[in-house]
Amino acid sequence: MMAAVYKSLTASSAKSVSTNGIPVKKNKQRVLILSSRGVTFRQRHLLNDLYALLPHSRKDAKLDTKTKLYQLNELADLYNCNNVLFFEARKGKDLYIWMSKAPNGPTVKCHMQNLHTTSELHFPGNCLRGSRPILSFDATFDSSPHLVLIKELLTHIFGVPQGARKTKPFVDHVMGFTLADGKIWIRCFEIRETAVSKSEARNQPVEDTDKEVMAVGDKGETKISLVEIGPRFILTPIVILESSFGGPVIYENKEFVSPNQIRSELRLSKAGRYNQRAEQQIERKAKKGDLGLRTGKERPNGELEDRVLFA
Repeated sequence: MMAAVYKSLTASSAKSVSTNGIPVKKNKQRVLILSSRGVTFRQRHLLNDLYALLPHSRKDAKLDTKTKLYQLNELADLYNCNNVLFFEARKGKDLYIWMSKAPNGPTVKCHMQNLHTTSELHFPGNCLRGSRPILSFDATFDSSPHLVLIKELLTHIFGVPQGARKTKPFVDHVMGFTLADGKIWIRCFEIRETAVSKSEARNQPVEDTDKEVMAVGDKGETKISLVEIGPRFILTPIVILESSFGGPVIYENKEFVSPNQIRSELRLSKAGRYNQRAEQQIERKAKKGDLGLRTGKERPNGELEDRVLFA
């Protein structure tokens, strides 16, 4: 019994010290994933897909309140999590995502659009459950300070640390984060490696495409390709708060337009067209009334009428 305890202690100490004798800091990241009440079935399936992709995450029940979000810090402390991924649903149409570094912040609030779950995409790709992903970020993330902060927060949330619970020692998928039109496009791909036959290797050109790479190993040449597996969605950053679910606003996206405002403008435009048609109908009726063309109203006698000339 003592020999087993000594062996486990020496193994843990050997892992924490590198070859140069410098202690290695262990990356401990745990993510709490939960949503508010009122989420649709597609949004709930997206949450389950993200929970399956992140083995270091912990899923909790729905949060009853939408105003007292500081309670999420207590939940994160209760579940021993230092990252929070909160889905806030509004009016059954809009979905907002809060990414926070508990308990001191910062917090990023984003609007989620064009979400597609893994089951509805029907992609042929698949990855091992519990495997670790490769995070691929666009070079634009290093262009401004707020994008650097968002990149670091995404790395802490979606980057599965080595040796985390329920993880497997495999890296078989890539998560891509691309910035375009002020939005963050997130997609997930499987790293598929297939053997290349002799005829394909003979006909393969020297220049390889971006998604197909020829790798030479001990067993011959292999073809590496990326196959999308889902889910996919788009995030629009709105605000960045200094602390966790509170504090002063350190960044605000001035170009963001609320979905409520867009729907209100559409309703006003439709109402404007209706009012214009109603005014045209009133003017038409008034014109017909002046000419005596409306039923139930007699036309006034003019000077050239037969009844006036031959009276």
